[in-house]
Amino acid sequence: MSANAIPTPLRLNRTTGRTSSFLASSIGRKVVMALTGLVLFGYVVVHMLGNLQIYLGPAALNAYAVKLRAMPALLWGVRVLLFASAVLHVWAAVSLTRANVAARGIGYRERRNRESTYASRTMRWSGVILLLFIVYHLLHLTLGTVHPGFVPGDVYHNVVRGFQMGIAPFFYVLAMLALGLHMYHGVWSLMQTVGLSHPRYDRLRYAFAAFITALVVLGNLSFPIAVMTGLLKDRSSSRAATAARR
Repeated sequence: MSANAIPTPLRLNRTTGRTSSFLASSIGRKVVMALTGLVLFGYVVVHMLGNLQIYLGPAALNAYAVKLRAMPALLWGVRVLLFASAVLHVWAAVSLTRANVAARGIGYRERRNRESTYASRTMRWSGVILLLFIVYHLLHLTLGTVHPGFVPGDVYHNVVRGFQMGIAPFFYVLAMLALGLHMYHGVWSLMQTVGLSHPRYDRLRYAFAAFITALVVLGNLSFPIAVMTGLLKDRSSSRAATAARR
């Protein structure tokens, strides 16, 4: 064995050690949380914008879904990225919470929430609600497992019928309120983690977090509300009812 072959594994070990140390540190886990949060945040915005095509009618929304299915590599690549980001995001959140509790040791004699906001204090609960919602959303509108009127490939019909039955629309509303709290604090924290924190610009940071959160939440809330108020209707069911009356 030559002398030149020896340092190679040492360099790898040092790199692995630095990576492990980085992930073990609170800064490293905050960076992981920020980056994965950015991925999830970006998906939520794009997903909401795509779903707005429901207001253009069944043909537009269903054609959009067909285009996505026509790109399986991209579709599954995004799914894998989202799944990995969600797992890492939850891991970072849980590990940081445990580290904070361990560092605090003895509980506060009197709890005072002077600096924290309601959104920051409810991050864990809103996160749990969102995890449950993601599972339900996949079973409801993607797989159709818990959707009695599910028709494969007819996205418009599935959305409208899905919001016409049971407690589904109310669960979606609750989930979007949780998303609003989670996103508001998450966007604000993300900008702080990447260094966009300065007393001069804090007001703009709060304003941007509030604006983008309101945009996503109101856009998503509009879907069940539009169905419940009759703005969006299942046209296939309407045609069938009209034919039956004739």
